[in-house]
Amino acid sequence: MIIERNGVLMVQSVLGFQGDVMSQLSFSDVEYGAKRKKTKREIFLAEMESVVPWDSMIKLIEPVYPRSAVGRPAYALPSMLRVYCMQQWYGLSDPSMEEALYEIASMRRFAGFSLGSGSIPDETTILNFRHLLEANKLTEHVFALINQYLLSKGLCLSKGTIVDATIIQAPSSTKNASGSRDPEMHQTKKGNNWHFGMKAHIGVDAETGLVHSLQTTSANVHDLNAVEELLTGEENAIFAAAGYRGAERRTQSQAAWHIAMRPGKRRALTDSAKDRITEQLETLKARVRAKVEHPFRVIKIQFGFIKARYRGMAKNRAQLHMLFALANLYMVRRRLMAMG
Repeated sequence: MIIERNGVLMVQSVLGFQGDVMSQLSFSDVEYGAKRKKTKREIFLAEMESVVPWDSMIKLIEPVYPRSAVGRPAYALPSMLRVYCMQQWYGLSDPSMEEALYEIASMRRFAGFSLGSGSIPDETTILNFRHLLEANKLTEHVFALINQYLLSKGLCLSKGTIVDATIIQAPSSTKNASGSRDPEMHQTKKGNNWHFGMKAHIGVDAETGLVHSLQTTSANVHDLNAVEELLTGEENAIFAAAGYRGAERRTQSQAAWHIAMRPGKRRALTDSAKDRITEQLETLKARVRAKVEHPFRVIKIQFGFIKARYRGMAKNRAQLHMLFALANLYMVRRRLMAMG
């Protein structure tokens, strides 16, 4: 039924979403529902909708989620959780996420909002939800929950771990309220280039390439200092790049370490029978270690996380836990969809 409200024509309808009712669809929503071709964004969101354990995540967050806000009911938790996930998938700030909900019908539909109802969360509401997750360290719990979910599906863990780290750039500008750079971020030299920011250290399952552990430090902290926190204690083999030489003396693990040869020594290998065998072993180790680059590629290329957005280690650590949790689901989404 077509009705008029505040001079705007709308279509009266009823839609179910996680137990809530949206009673109005605007003409733009109706036109969106009538189109034939699915975009890449719609396909991606449909895939993630089917593989993310929404119910378990909602149960985790629900105890601390406010039931009502001052002056108006709180937005539905399922909707706000989907908004937060879309922020991670598309690298959006709080203001950009609000604008995207107004401008992009597929994202609005995924979150369960409608322009006709006039109930799109503003950037402050989106920020408050993010702060709620950060204050209660809920993204770390989500990371553990999703890994447990994948374990129940038989996708993780094997008896091998790959460890590695990547530098996350942070804004070096001092044009801010404090007139200084983030004191929790530091600079480090890699090759001939200096980088200012932090490091994300991860432990990855050697069979599936899924991230099972995460640690964050400032960029000037050596990779060896975080290696103990990346191990499960149940692995019998650990693979690492040449920079982890000596790691076996830094941990209590009894697993066999397979650390890459330093590049200079590898280049010096000859064509002798012994050196050919050594080269083959290094190639085999490199093929295993290559899996650790996959989650880094997903968060940086697929999700667009190329620079730390927030000030302070705690906020960025919270975001990284959510990014890697979602990256794990993304990397095995086809297998999860096949399982039904």
